[in-house]
Amino acid sequence: MKQKEKTTVGRREFLRVLGAGAGAAAATAVPLASTASAAESDQDKRKARYKETDHVKTFYRVNRYPS
Repeated sequence: MKQKEKTTVGRREFLRVLGAGAGAAAATAVPLASTASAAESDQDKRKARYKETDHVKTFYRVNRYPS
Protein backbone atom coordinates (compact mmCIF):
# COMPACT_ATOMS: atom_id res chain seq x y z
CA MET A 1 0.00 0.00 0.00
CA LYS A 2 1.16 3.49 -0.77
CA GLN A 3 1.13 6.08 1.96
CA LYS A 4 -0.47 9.44 1.39
CA GLU A 5 1.90 12.33 1.05
CA LYS A 6 1.75 14.78 3.90
CA THR A 7 -0.20 17.86 2.96
CA THR A 8 -0.37 19.38 6.42
CA VAL A 9 2.49 20.70 8.46
CA GLY A 10 2.93 19.09 11.84
CA ARG A 11 3.42 21.00 15.04
CA ARG A 12 7.12 20.18 15.31
CA GLU A 13 7.77 20.98 11.66
CA PHE A 14 5.99 24.30 12.09
CA LEU A 15 8.20 25.22 15.04
CA ARG A 16 11.35 24.28 13.10
CA VAL A 17 10.30 26.46 10.17
CA LEU A 18 9.39 29.28 12.54
CA GLY A 19 12.79 29.07 14.26
CA ALA A 20 14.65 29.01 10.94
CA GLY A 21 12.67 32.00 9.70
CA ALA A 22 13.44 33.98 12.86
CA GLY A 23 17.14 33.19 12.51
CA ALA A 24 17.15 34.29 8.89
CA ALA A 25 15.32 37.51 9.74
CA ALA A 26 17.82 38.32 12.50
CA ALA A 27 20.75 37.62 10.19
CA THR A 28 19.45 40.01 7.55
CA ALA A 29 18.64 42.77 10.06
CA VAL A 30 22.20 43.00 11.41
CA PRO A 31 23.81 44.39 8.22
CA LEU A 32 21.08 47.02 7.90
CA ALA A 33 21.91 48.48 11.29
CA SER A 34 25.63 48.59 10.63
CA THR A 35 25.23 50.36 7.28
CA ALA A 36 23.13 53.08 8.89
CA SER A 37 25.78 53.79 11.49
CA ALA A 38 28.54 53.67 8.85
CA ALA A 39 26.81 56.45 6.88
CA GLU A 40 27.23 58.85 9.82
CA SER A 41 30.38 60.96 9.65
CA ASP A 42 32.68 61.72 12.58
CA GLN A 43 31.38 65.28 12.73
CA ASP A 44 27.78 64.00 12.95
CA LYS A 45 28.74 61.64 15.76
CA ARG A 46 30.16 64.50 17.86
CA LYS A 47 27.37 67.04 17.47
CA ALA A 48 24.96 67.73 20.31
CA ARG A 49 21.69 65.89 19.78
CA TYR A 50 19.66 66.83 22.83
CA LYS A 51 18.67 70.43 23.37
CA GLU A 52 16.51 71.52 26.25
CA THR A 53 14.27 73.97 24.42
CA ASP A 54 11.25 75.84 25.77
CA HIS A 55 8.75 73.17 24.76
CA VAL A 56 10.89 70.46 26.41
CA LYS A 57 11.05 72.50 29.62
CA THR A 58 7.28 72.93 29.49
CA PHE A 59 6.83 69.19 29.03
CA TYR A 60 9.00 68.48 32.08
CA ARG A 61 7.17 71.11 34.13
CA VAL A 62 3.71 69.83 33.19
CA ASN A 63 4.65 66.21 33.85
CA ARG A 64 6.47 67.09 37.09
CA TYR A 65 9.90 65.90 36.04
CA PRO A 66 12.68 67.54 38.06
CA SER A 67 14.68 69.96 35.94
